[in-house]
Amino acid sequence: MTPTLDRDRPKAAYLHIPFCRRRCYYCDFPVSVVGDQARGENSGAITQYVEVLCQEIELPVELPILDKAVPIQPLETIFFGGGTPSLLSVAQLDRILQTLEHKFGIAANAEISIEIDPGTFDLAQIQGYRAAGINRVSLGVQAFQPELLTLCGRTHSVADVYAAVELIHQAPMVNFSLDLISGLPHQTLDQWQASIEAAIALAPKHLSCYDLIVEPVTAFGRQYQPGDQPLPSDTSAAEMYRLAQQLLSTAGYEHYEVSNYAQPGFQCRHNRVYWKNQPFYGFGMGAASYLQGQRFTRPRKTREYYEWVKAQKSNLSSSPPSASFQDLLLDTLMLGFRLAEGLSLVELAQQFGKLSLDKICHSLQSHYAQGWVEVVGVEWEAIAQLPLEALPPEARIKLSDPEGFLFSNQVLADLFADLE
Repeated sequence: MTPTLDRDRPKAAYLHIPFCRRRCYYCDFPVSVVGDQARGENSGAITQYVEVLCQEIELPVELPILDKAVPIQPLETIFFGGGTPSLLSVAQLDRILQTLEHKFGIAANAEISIEIDPGTFDLAQIQGYRAAGINRVSLGVQAFQPELLTLCGRTHSVADVYAAVELIHQAPMVNFSLDLISGLPHQTLDQWQASIEAAIALAPKHLSCYDLIVEPVTAFGRQYQPGDQPLPSDTSAAEMYRLAQQLLSTAGYEHYEVSNYAQPGFQCRHNRVYWKNQPFYGFGMGAASYLQGQRFTRPRKTREYYEWVKAQKSNLSSSPPSASFQDLLLDTLMLGFRLAEGLSLVELAQQFGKLSLDKICHSLQSHYAQGWVEVVGVEWEAIAQLPLEALPPEARIKLSDPEGFLFSNQVLADLFADLE
């Protein structure tokens, strides 16, 4: 069967701001290092990039197969990621938002997020961001131990973290998130617990706790091999994951996604667009769009990105091939199982067919038996027996917390092997 696709225009946009003072040792994102003194108001490189980025936003929307009869939708979520977007001046950020407003419109209740780093902004700047429309900030902390910050190549100190949070409160910016990384070289369980407890004490509305992935092209990738010391062992990394889940759940945070926790009402609306495999626009160097099952990734190098935008303006580029049924199914499963709520059985069957749903459940039988996979709203044995119209609308399939999340890679690898 042909899977149903979301024919509506996207209501989410990601903006990639690639500039950093220096590259962190774990980072494999497309970034451009500008040094400690460069900022939006004094950097020709940043000024030029903002100009090209706004040109890209104004381009005709990709994929001519989009139904022209369907009107452009106002954006309900916008996310400035990087890089270090807080190197933008208020005027530059405002210009980008005004360009988005002109092209798409921005909903009155839109969530507009920006990633910021400690030590890269002052009170006037964050207040200016707020006046321009930013209503959510994500502060890149990573660790509360000076030695671990140095080891990661971070440019900020622990004191900078506390100063940054104070500025966030003064702005005031109520909806703020902190990022932490577990599994760092030489990191101990006690250090990880101390970082979690320090973060809880700052009372952010949202916390992201990422497990370090050692990418080959990074400085860490050249120094360390996954699974070898001084990286924590797999057992230690699992203990860190369980500890974060325990401490944050006790503190009142919902573990709503594999790596993310939120106080009630403060889940990241933009990131939920990704996890629910919904369409979105992406703008900027290395950014990706997802439209009607097709992904468009921009070049990861500055010059190539500028040339790409110029070519788009001259209508010299071509559209990529359509995604296959298999790709759409696997993407939906991989992303949806990241959410604590999991996936709707009815929606899976409607989009991919009841036969696909039965195959999925058959593949997951062993993981259900060991407690890594759960269903709600229906008995496991009844799923294969019931026709689509008899499935309860509330029936869902999900990974258990924390064990299913912890072993999600194994669950998905087994599932994908059976479905391919």
